[in-house]
Amino acid sequence: MMSRSAVTGYSGVAKLLHWLVVALLIAQYLIAYLMPHIGRNTQPNAIINLHFSFGIVILAIVTARLIWRWTHDDPAPLDGIPPWQVWSAHVLHYALYLLLIVIPVLGWMNASWRGFDVSVFGLFALPRLMATRAAGFGWTGDVHVALSWYFILALIAAHVAAALYHALVRRDDALARMLPGG
Repeated sequence: MMSRSAVTGYSGVAKLLHWLVVALLIAQYLIAYLMPHIGRNTQPNAIINLHFSFGIVILAIVTARLIWRWTHDDPAPLDGIPPWQVWSAHVLHYALYLLLIVIPVLGWMNASWRGFDVSVFGLFALPRLMATRAAGFGWTGDVHVALSWYFILALIAAHVAAALYHALVRRDDALARMLPGG
């Protein structure tokens, strides 16, 4: 493993996992937008099952990304970046990781609570996380939606704004280090 100071850009694996999650999130939001309202009598259809599948794939890739991050050095902060920006970048990244784990798990919990099977592209079904209509867990769907449409989108907007700030205002290599070929 290279020392932290010798690492100047993100590894190809880190970039692949990052951009794969970005692409899957875009697809997931498009699918979620097209989904029917899920009410008490809703039965899963193809688009709901696709949403479940993408959620589980995102969960798996984010887990792999975290393992990669914990076992490989990230590049050192660029020269001239104030310590508060370095700290806030770390907080933002870990908040994103946390939500990218919590949101799919809450979706899986809510599917279980509703009695839906979570099948990954029809290849295999995941175990239910709780009994159908288990007491005290009806809130999981509402929190899943709120975290998905408000909290994580705000964090993603902050992440994109920071990347654009580095590219357009500071004109440094922060964004380039995560781009292919950078």
